Amino acid sequence: MIRSTLLAGAVLGLSACTASGGKVQTATREAPPPGPGKGKGYDHDPYPSTYRAYPGAPTLVTNVTIFDGEGGRIDGGSVLFRDGKIVGVGPGLTAEPGVTVIDGAGKYLTPGVVDIHSHLGDYPSPGVAAHQDGNEATSPATPEVWAEHSVWPQDPGFGRALTNGGVTTLQILPGSANLFGGRSVVVKNVYARTMQAMKFPGAPYGLKMACGENPKRVYGSKGRAPSTRMGNIAVDRQTWARAQEYDRRWDKYEERGGEAPSRDIAMDTLRGVLDGEILVQNHCYRADEMAIVMDMAKEFGYRVTAFHHAVEAYKIADLLKANGACAAVWADWYGFKMEAYDAVSENLAILDNEGACAMIHSDDENGIQRLNQEVAKARASGNKAGFNISEEAAWKWLAINPAKALGIADRTGSLKAGKMADVVLWNGNPFSVYTRPQMVWVDGALLYDANNPRLRPVSDFELGQPGEGDVK
Repeated sequence: MIRSTLLAGAVLGLSACTASGGKVQTATREAPPPGPGKGKGYDHDPYPSTYRAYPGAPTLVTNVTIFDGEGGRIDGGSVLFRDGKIVGVGPGLTAEPGVTVIDGAGKYLTPGVVDIHSHLGDYPSPGVAAHQDGNEATSPATPEVWAEHSVWPQDPGFGRALTNGGVTTLQILPGSANLFGGRSVVVKNVYARTMQAMKFPGAPYGLKMACGENPKRVYGSKGRAPSTRMGNIAVDRQTWARAQEYDRRWDKYEERGGEAPSRDIAMDTLRGVLDGEILVQNHCYRADEMAIVMDMAKEFGYRVTAFHHAVEAYKIADLLKANGACAAVWADWYGFKMEAYDAVSENLAILDNEGACAMIHSDDENGIQRLNQEVAKARASGNKAGFNISEEAAWKWLAINPAKALGIADRTGSLKAGKMADVVLWNGNPFSVYTRPQMVWVDGALLYDANNPRLRPVSDFELGQPGEGDVK
């Protein structure tokens, strides 16, 4: 029971040098002015996050089973958070005066679910043509587009993901019609009027890439390249070669100064990848294609952070581990196109058993509402095959692993002191189909309470409509 009332959340420059290292000397003119400094040739963050956490109250949740998100479990444990941060996790924590105490007997507490692959906001509900803003399918290479510029904050899917699925952080990606689909954006799952007010502060951008059937089908049907898998790789390599040259020109200017190169917004994104600022999130199904892409990454000097969908990842778990590439997969989607035929329901378990970085993902506005159940299915399949996966270990597939693949594991993805208080109290074992979130906190602010009709998110789009969505 809640023992006190919670307040609802309110709304260098370096001188030019000779090959021998000495400074350039000239009798006819001064040395060229120094560049503006590494990484400062242009604004790398022109649409900065304006996210501000909603106000919360110091809270202690006691007498719960805790999955800490990193593979740890505490039975009869407690979690204390205040000022938006986790303060303590363990058994026997006590409350100071003024702290809201919640007795969670029979319930489970976890970090908020992190979904690495979503299209909410870019393909919102209702799914009408006017809202289809996730695929700029006008060229096979469109790294210049940014998913955030299509995000519609009023998408009712955000509230459903929070209240039905306990999702507190998600990456929104452009679609996979293109080899280079554009930039992704990581957001906190909070109500906001603007996309920038949802952006996860300091989270790296991602670059959505795609292999296989989608690009060759989309562009082959238009009678242009690529229409084959070898065409896919050829266009990829040509584009990366251009990006390397662009990167060299800007590196030279930022080191030595002179006249700035012409800007190319598409190449800015690829330069960000080559410089390690932007993480590659690669749609890819077949094992052979993932292996080729990892070789291509070595050729051009970047790294694939995660392969998404990756239904054949189990075949190359050792290669993924050796290359530091994660796999974001479904529990049991298969057979809906040829490259999805060789899926196995033990995929996640095999990857985890081999020491590869693996996680669940949704790619679906309905699936994002029950990723806990998707992990339950994947765990059951693994245990049936003899992998002996504990509940607390399986929760890594929903929390710390996707947080790592998004470059935000130092801030969220587990219940550890100092991290964001992104917390879900489940009304039972979260691996049961009968269980759903009881309460959800984002940065320590209670944004959903199943027992409080005033703390159930309704999007602006739904206001005034019958039922005000399906969470009332």
